[in-house]
Amino acid sequence: MKHNLNVMQFICPTGFYGAERWILALTKHLPAHIKSIIAVTQEPENHNTQLIREAQTLGFETAEFPMTGKFDWSVVAHMVQYIKEHNIDIIHTHGYKSDILGVIVAKKAGIKVVVTPHGFENASDVKLRTFIWLGCQAMRFADHVVPLSPALYEDVEKFGLTQPKLRYIQNGVDLSEVYSVKHDATLPAQTNKKRIGFIGQMISRKNIDAILQIFSELAATREDIELVLLGDGDCREALERQSQTLDCRDDIHFLGFRDDRLALLKTFDLFVMTSTLEGIPRCLMEACAMGIPVAAYDIDGIDQLIHHEQTGLLAPLHDIAMLKRHWETLLDDANSAQVIAENAVNYVQQHYSSQRMANEYDDLFQEMMTKDSRDYVKA
Repeated sequence: MKHNLNVMQFICPTGFYGAERWILALTKHLPAHIKSIIAVTQEPENHNTQLIREAQTLGFETAEFPMTGKFDWSVVAHMVQYIKEHNIDIIHTHGYKSDILGVIVAKKAGIKVVVTPHGFENASDVKLRTFIWLGCQAMRFADHVVPLSPALYEDVEKFGLTQPKLRYIQNGVDLSEVYSVKHDATLPAQTNKKRIGFIGQMISRKNIDAILQIFSELAATREDIELVLLGDGDCREALERQSQTLDCRDDIHFLGFRDDRLALLKTFDLFVMTSTLEGIPRCLMEACAMGIPVAAYDIDGIDQLIHHEQTGLLAPLHDIAMLKRHWETLLDDANSAQVIAENAVNYVQQHYSSQRMANEYDDLFQEMMTKDSRDYVKA
C-alpha cells in the first residue's frame, strides 16, 4: 500500500532557473498520495517570488520563510514549527544553503531529509567555495542524496557518500510547455538574422565571455547573425560592459529574465553553451526538445544529452577555434543542422521523462517511510 505523505520541496531561490523549474516539474508529476508543499526563504536582498507565484498558479501549497539576512538562523525554528504544524514527513532540499538549513531543520523536527544536488560551482571566491563546502558536508547527514547526473554522482562520492545513502535517479523535465510553444503556429519561428542564443544563469561557471568571443570573431566576417542572451546573474553587468567594447555590440542583445523564454527559444537558429561545469541543464533539454541545434563544450553533464555529430556538436573544453567551426557548421549546413536537431528531439523524449523521474522519487519516499514503520499509513 502506498503511503499518503506530505513532502516539503525546499529551496533558497536566487531567481527562476533550472532548479526552480525542476521542482515544479517533479511536483506536477508526483502521484496524488504525495502532497507537495513548495517552500522558499525570502531574504532582504532577494525577494524572488516567481517560484511561489508559479506554484500557486498550478494549485500547489506554498510556504515562505523570511530571513533578515543571508545567515539568519532564526529561520530554522520557524521552519521546524511549520513542519510540526503541517505534519511534514520529508523535506527535499535543492541548493547549498537549502541543504544546510534543510538538514538542520529535519534533525530538529525529527523528519526525513533528501538532498538533490543540481550542480556544483567552480567559483574562485573563497567565501562561496567555503559555503559550497559546507553544503556538501551537510549531505553527510541527509537520509538520502540523489544527484541529477552520473557526473554529479561521482562528485558526491568524493565526499565519502556511498550507497545506500547515495542514490541515482536520472533527471527529467516537463516538456509539455515546450511542445505547446513549438507547435503554436501563432508564434514566430523566423528572424531577420540568424539567431544564436543562450538561456540560463549568468554566473562564472557558464563562461559566457567565451560566447561573446566566438560571436565577435564570427561577426567580423559576416553580417547575417545576432546573439541573444536570456537570463540574469552576478556576471551580467560585467558581460554587458564587455559586449559594449566589441564592434558587433549592436547585434548582441541581453534580454534578462523573460517569462516568454520558450517563445524566444523557438526563434533561435542555434543554441550555444560554453559552460565549464554543469549538471544536466534544463535549458539544454528544452533546446533539444524544441528542435534547436546545439553546439557546446564536451563536459560532464552536457555529454548526457549531446552526443557529438548525433544530437549536437561538441568541442573540447576551451577549444574556441573548434567550437567556432561547429557554430558555422550548424548555421550554414541546413541539412546537418536539421538531422542533428531531430535526433536530439527523439533522444530527450525517450530518456528524460519527468513522469518516470517522479515515479522513482515516489518509490524512494515510500521506501524511506516503510523502513521506519511497515504498517505506517498517514490518515
